[in-house]
Amino acid sequence: MRKLELHWQILIGMLLGIVFGFVMTKVPAGKDIVSDWIQPLGAIFVKLLKLIAIPLIIASLVKGISDLKDISKFRNIGLRTIGIYILTTVVAITIGLVLVNMLNPGAGISEETVAKLTENYANDAGVTSKLEEASRQKDSGPLQFLVDMVPDNAINALGNNSAMLQVIFFTIFLGISMLLIGEEKARPLKDFFDSLNDVVLKMVDLIMLTAPYAVFSLLAAVVVSSSDPDLLLALLKYAGVVVGGLFLMIVFYAILVGTITKKNPFWFLQQMSPAQLLAFSTSSSAATLPVTMERVEEHIGVDKEVSSFVLPVGATINMDGTSLYQGVAAVFIAQALGFELTLANQLTIVLTALLASIGSAAVPGAGMVMLVIVLEAIEFPSDKLAIGLALIFAVDRPLDMCRTVVNVTGDATVSMLVAKSVGKLGEPDVKEWDDNYEDVK
Repeated sequence: MRKLELHWQILIGMLLGIVFGFVMTKVPAGKDIVSDWIQPLGAIFVKLLKLIAIPLIIASLVKGISDLKDISKFRNIGLRTIGIYILTTVVAITIGLVLVNMLNPGAGISEETVAKLTENYANDAGVTSKLEEASRQKDSGPLQFLVDMVPDNAINALGNNSAMLQVIFFTIFLGISMLLIGEEKARPLKDFFDSLNDVVLKMVDLIMLTAPYAVFSLLAAVVVSSSDPDLLLALLKYAGVVVGGLFLMIVFYAILVGTITKKNPFWFLQQMSPAQLLAFSTSSSAATLPVTMERVEEHIGVDKEVSSFVLPVGATINMDGTSLYQGVAAVFIAQALGFELTLANQLTIVLTALLASIGSAAVPGAGMVMLVIVLEAIEFPSDKLAIGLALIFAVDRPLDMCRTVVNVTGDATVSMLVAKSVGKLGEPDVKEWDDNYEDVK
């Protein structure tokens, strides 16, 4: 009997989780049952993915750099990666701004809805914490992100999943230094990282065996904790604009893959579907990173020299879905609250959303912090910032899930484009979790 493919298993788990979540909302104490007995399964799964993220980045990036034999190749990969990431982010923000200006979703929000949303969410801990974090980031200097990129303690950086750029900086520094001491002297360290890379990728395979059950847990928890259905309905047009823009970005990626790499776009999306479904379930590019790397390397054929740099960097600075959401959300809030936007304001949104995406944490909720920075850049009244966030807070979680899918798909697309440009896009080489099982049974 042919085994059901992983993406179908995950999709079934997601659908069952949603149905189960809705059923439990009708059961007395159903929410408590899900939070006490179901949600921990998903939390463990996400922790396992985060557990191996930094070891995988270190092992994969050191292996990729040490295999290059030539630092100039690494420079070429780096420049192309950053350039394409900036280009796709600008396209994403532009798509969002065009759609929100054409469809004008803010015009459909009544004063009663604004008042109710403000009452429910303006003083919510989630909103106030986002305002505080945005204020902290705004007060830092223009080059603070470069300062933050350089760790003062490598061990501390390696122990902090939110310090992804610091880990990448240290690992690149280590890999280049290994190249410069010569192949013979670097061989023991290279062999260690090569072996570590294989072990961590095997850990990814093992963790993915539990993915269908984990997404069931995660989606059930999301459903039972969802907000007032009436408020969600009032924001349906706004959410529809965001989702429409995100869909257009997926189409844009498919066109790039088809025209530049000459690969079938539907094949590409099928190979990436397990990572996309996990991105949707976890709302975290960082948590999904180990799976993204495994799919891109083994199932699409991107060489580790490229994927080991492009994907970790992308999980940190490439947030196309989040940047598109910034543009739509900023204009929607302005429309709903009667704040007139000029062409200069819209151009400011493009620039600020682009800059805010660099170094933003690849975790759930980071987009709201970026949004505050964008709104402040267009001189939105500070006394209305909390009201503006309250307007969209009710649907932020489901939209966060959707935009993370686009973030992950964008990372994979750029890795293919860069690999094609440097001749490192080969044939897939799929490894299963039990490839060596017979040897140890």
